[in-house]
Amino acid sequence: MDTAALADRVEGALRVNRVFGEPVTVDGVTVIPVSHVGGGAGGGSGRELPAGGEKPAGRPAGEGSGGGLGWTGHPCGVVVLRDGQVRWLPALDVNRLVSAAALVLVVGALTVRSIARPRS
Repeated sequence: MDTAALADRVEGALRVNRVFGEPVTVDGVTVIPVSHVGGGAGGGSGRELPAGGEKPAGRPAGEGSGGGLGWTGHPCGVVVLRDGQVRWLPALDVNRLVSAAALVLVVGALTVRSIARPRS
């Protein structure tokens, strides 16, 4: 894949409609889903082996590496439009909540252990 094609794929992956979903309107209330999108891309390179260099059987006379593109998205919440008012309702990320609770428990346990440890 050439550089221009890779740039087109990156642009297509990071458009604004990847962050803001299609608005949904029911009974005069409009809801717009919002997500956090991130991504990255990488390129490659290659070189020809010298004429006298050894090449493995069945392989071309050169070395190289490729590139790739990846992106991810996580829901953040929704924008709610009702009666001329705009409200933000964040999405509950259960994994983040559980991780934070576990971190607080570990820090609490270590703190209690260090306080309760008999001094020598």
